[in-house]
Amino acid sequence: MRSPRSWSTGAGPSMAKAKIRNQVRRLREERGLTQSALARASGCTRQTIIMLEQERYVPSLSLAFAIARNLDAALEEVFQPGA
Repeated sequence: MRSPRSWSTGAGPSMAKAKIRNQVRRLREERGLTQSALARASGCTRQTIIMLEQERYVPSLSLAFAIARNLDAALEEVFQPGA
């Protein structure tokens, strides 16, 4: 059995990059929110919201929950596993 020190943390180059599809832009626009307003309410930067909308960034679990809450939507409505 390998020691805990040798276990993979998942942060190495062998880990496949997660792809998450999202509906942030559509939901934000439907609710009349700006990128800045959603970012402030969610505790992140406008640049983070931009990268999320472009699907160039996968949020932490806590940020994903904050965004969903501020969009008044279920987490599953906002974020879905991608191909």
